[in-house]
Amino acid sequence: MSALTAIDVRVELPGGVLAVDGVSLHVSAGGWLAVLGPNGAGKSTLLRALAGLIPYQGTVTFEPGPAGRGRRELARILAYLPQRPMLPPELAVRDYVLLGRTPYLGYLGVPGAGDRNLVEGVLERLELIGLAGRRLGTLSGGERQRAALARALAQRPRVLLLDEPTTALDLGHQQQVLELVDTLRREDGLTVVSTLHDLTAAAQYADQLVLLDRGRTAAAGGPAEVLTPERIGAVFRALVSVNTDTSGKPAVTPVRPDAAATHADAMSTLRDHRPPQNP
Repeated sequence: MSALTAIDVRVELPGGVLAVDGVSLHVSAGGWLAVLGPNGAGKSTLLRALAGLIPYQGTVTFEPGPAGRGRRELARILAYLPQRPMLPPELAVRDYVLLGRTPYLGYLGVPGAGDRNLVEGVLERLELIGLAGRRLGTLSGGERQRAALARALAQRPRVLLLDEPTTALDLGHQQQVLELVDTLRREDGLTVVSTLHDLTAAAQYADQLVLLDRGRTAAAGGPAEVLTPERIGAVFRALVSVNTDTSGKPAVTPVRPDAAATHADAMSTLRDHRPPQNP
């Protein structure tokens, strides 16, 4: 069963520029799809369109779909975590995570005992109980990312959209966040769609990849199918080697041009393999 299906999604920016140009994707329930591509490829714009935050053309459906058509109903099945979530520095972690229950609150908007118990469970699961009374402004980068993820999980979504969840995190915190998301996916059947810059990390955690180039789909499929040296060179204008790690997943490593070739020659070769610009 596909938890999320997008067909021919297009997003036009002011000036008539197609930031996303006819992208289609299917994500199975409990799967992880990573959207890859260089800066300006349309990754974040695509994710915001999937979240219903910006106007788009095409079709985006969820299965099963929300009971209604409003933002409140959509927020009960879908949570979106932007690259740099707004975390009010004076707000306590527990109160911030409790905001994730907003789509379920009644007319008076007062969280009940069930909401508070659910939030306590999320805080414990993400190892934030000891920080629950701390102000968000006092947290480290990794702690802030966990707090933002906790708020998203407090919505009890079926689909989680993550826009560069490891931005500005060091290597250890990157791994911690990705492992946590993968654990939630496997244990709870959560469906994940994320954008990622790290190609090797994307191959390790996602079972399906979509590679964007200037708003269009350059490749889609499993990690080994998408992450080839030729395709990465054409889309990213980068020289890389692709090997396999101990788990058999692709591992992408940048390499310098051969001593016999100049950097200009190498870049010229890569440019020759670039697809034409969007009209």
